[in-house]
Amino acid sequence: MTQDLQGRQRKRKRLWLALALLVAILAVVIVPPLVTVSHFKNQITHLMAASLDRPVRLSSVELQLLPRPGFVLNDLTVEEDPAYGTEPMLHAATVTASIRLLSLWRGRLEISRISVDEASLNLVRNSAGRWNLDSLFRTAAKAGPVAGPRQAVPLPYLRATNSRINIKNGAEKLPFSLVETEVSLQQEQPGNWRIRLQGQPVRTDLSLESGDTGIVELDATVQSAPNLRNMPVRLDLEWREAQLGQLARLVIGKDPGWRGDLRGQLHMEGTAEAAQIKTRLRATGVHREEFTPASPLDFDANCGFLYHHAARTVENLVCDSPLGSGRIRVAGDLPGAGSPSHFSVELDHLPAAAGLDALRTVRSGVGPGLVVAGTVSGKIVYDETAAQANPQKSAVKTARVHPAKPSPVAPGPLTGSFTVEGLQVSGGGLSQPILAPKMVLEPALAQGHSQALAGTVAIPAGGAVPLTVNLRLASYGYQVTVRGQAAIARSRELAHAAGITNIAALNELAGDPLAVDLSAEGPWMPADEISPADIAAAVAVSVLAKAQPGVNPSGIPVADSLGGTVTLHNANWKANYLANHVEIALATLHVDNGATRWDPVVFSYGPVKGTATLTVPAACPAPAPCAPAVFNLEFGDLDAATLQAAVLGAHEKGTMLSALISRLHPSAAPAWPTLEGTVKADSLILGPVTLRKASAALHLLPDGAEITGLDGELLGGHLHAAGALHTGDKPAYTLAGHFEKLNPVAVGQLLGERWSGGTLDADGKIDLSGYADSDLAGSAKGTLHFDWQRGTVAAAGGTIPPVLTRFTRWTADATIADRKITLGTNQVLQGSRKAAVEATVTLAEPAKATFVMPKAPSAKKR
Repeated sequence: MTQDLQGRQRKRKRLWLALALLVAILAVVIVPPLVTVSHFKNQITHLMAASLDRPVRLSSVELQLLPRPGFVLNDLTVEEDPAYGTEPMLHAATVTASIRLLSLWRGRLEISRISVDEASLNLVRNSAGRWNLDSLFRTAAKAGPVAGPRQAVPLPYLRATNSRINIKNGAEKLPFSLVETEVSLQQEQPGNWRIRLQGQPVRTDLSLESGDTGIVELDATVQSAPNLRNMPVRLDLEWREAQLGQLARLVIGKDPGWRGDLRGQLHMEGTAEAAQIKTRLRATGVHREEFTPASPLDFDANCGFLYHHAARTVENLVCDSPLGSGRIRVAGDLPGAGSPSHFSVELDHLPAAAGLDALRTVRSGVGPGLVVAGTVSGKIVYDETAAQANPQKSAVKTARVHPAKPSPVAPGPLTGSFTVEGLQVSGGGLSQPILAPKMVLEPALAQGHSQALAGTVAIPAGGAVPLTVNLRLASYGYQVTVRGQAAIARSRELAHAAGITNIAALNELAGDPLAVDLSAEGPWMPADEISPADIAAAVAVSVLAKAQPGVNPSGIPVADSLGGTVTLHNANWKANYLANHVEIALATLHVDNGATRWDPVVFSYGPVKGTATLTVPAACPAPAPCAPAVFNLEFGDLDAATLQAAVLGAHEKGTMLSALISRLHPSAAPAWPTLEGTVKADSLILGPVTLRKASAALHLLPDGAEITGLDGELLGGHLHAAGALHTGDKPAYTLAGHFEKLNPVAVGQLLGERWSGGTLDADGKIDLSGYADSDLAGSAKGTLHFDWQRGTVAAAGGTIPPVLTRFTRWTADATIADRKITLGTNQVLQGSRKAAVEATVTLAEPAKATFVMPKAPSAKKR
């Protein structure tokens, strides 16, 4: 090619460009004034309404020539079909609608592209299970050529950016949305549509780290068909970059403490009536927030199945995933509509540690220090057809598993077994690992529910017979029973490893091995870690209900529970707030779902022997105040001196008494626990007097005790008193009591006098402190008031005022101080005569009453 020819071609191109630019400038300058935009408003509204099969409203239309000819629509609203609600389906402040230029030459206005930005779209599902986009796809199915003189209104290319997609269930707007969404819908060929979507899932009722909920991407093609259910669909969906904790909050409304990265993919080909689906779910670094295992629970699960939407059936399900050094495979059919299901679960050398890691993932506080070794292999088949073929055998009652026999295989839909080999549990405070060389898990009937996998293992624990552990593992949860004997030290280790926290009593026990009979059950995922609409529990309930039509789903446990008894013999208990050991001949601990009760406890504390009960309520959630533990002590004939020698020691400082009081002091060793209860004795010998049928209601506090009621038969009458003990450098006591109908003969004998007559009533209050009797008597201060009807006082060796030899009534007030009781204001009635006497009672052993004789009247002078 010559240079002249190339030059002419360049000049020709420049000329055409100049002409095109001139035409564009003329169009921009001349055309807009000549076009009446309002003329097209109704036509555009009609076209969009016909294309979207929805009423359309817009406030104004503006003409746009660059970058492509079209219209700018302001305040666009696409109304909703009344069958789906009243809220608009789509709203956008500004919409750009590009036109097809060739259609203008034919005298028609056609929209080729609709672009929206920051729009809001509502996806609605009604009670019939239909979505509000159904009519849009029907329009898409009809958008190709049709028979007849008229052409169907084609659906334009739709594109939305920076938009929001809300999801509604009828009139209720759900808290799930897609934000920062980009979505497009275009017709690549007549009757062949392409849908692309990318968005960020969020939850509107929670504050989420939106960057951690992942990105959802969808790419789908839809082909026209007479019926939507028969429309061929090819779909690829990917959910990537999702953090498990934020994803859990998105789905269930709160963070259950899961951590890890998740990526899911789904590929679908076919129709709604027959969709071939392949999925892949990959997870890395899965663990609980508070615990990172040595080997994270990573998996890469691939599943494939054929799904029929109308019948809600799954055919040819196959899921396979490596897990650690083993594999897990699930295969089968779920026909639905009451038809029998059939599927299998196969494990090939699956690490037993994977089961513990899975449990730690869904549950908090599961032995973070435990290490599990061993493998699980085998295959379990669920076949409802086999169970229905032999209904009589399926009605077999639950068989009790005995340690000497293998777990019975219960007739029913489950068959097969899993074998656990080389199981070893170590760590978690275990001084020696738990070993189970081989355990077989086979189908058996669970307690009142449906089939479960049952197995038995014997664990030597330092007793004459080993602990026999019976396991029942069902889809909804677990059941465990433990029976046998265990050394106290080993029991502490096993309880700690099992996550039982209220075992403080075991830390202070020593003695013969314990006899254990405990059972526990609960769900795999407790109700406090997931919403009531627990998807897994719902699936389990439905499967179990099909296997056992008589099952009551409400019987499935929703929280962990622990119950049973622990019995000990010939043990001793030493609490840090007691001076000496308590020798226990027999004690039975009853455990009931967090609450514990020791009943009975046959004990001796030094020479004091008795029985006791102690009830400790379950822990209460903060900040609610917890109910105190309740105790009950019962004795036969009890001597106060013996009790004092056993509990309080000698009457001198520096002995057991002072040591005990120092332990009660808050600034010293651990204080007493907060307890309340009663102490009873057939008789309580208090030196020269005996309190019969004695009963005291006590409230123990860290710095002392309150005596809320002290009752008993005293000196032929009745005593009711209350008081308190406060600790410090010295123990300080406060007592206030009422004496009713005391026998004067018994009271006189106490004072070395011969009294008789009617009964006495008295009220008094006394404060005293100290360790020994002399200290108590020297510090005693208080008041006393008594009322004696129709009495007689005779001296045993001293003199008695004549007015007391026989009187109608004697009332008096007295003060207690300086080791004696001094009679104050008093009145003695003899018929109509009134008199007063003077007397003191020395607080000694024995007590002594001294009367002051009135002076004889002087002779009158004459």
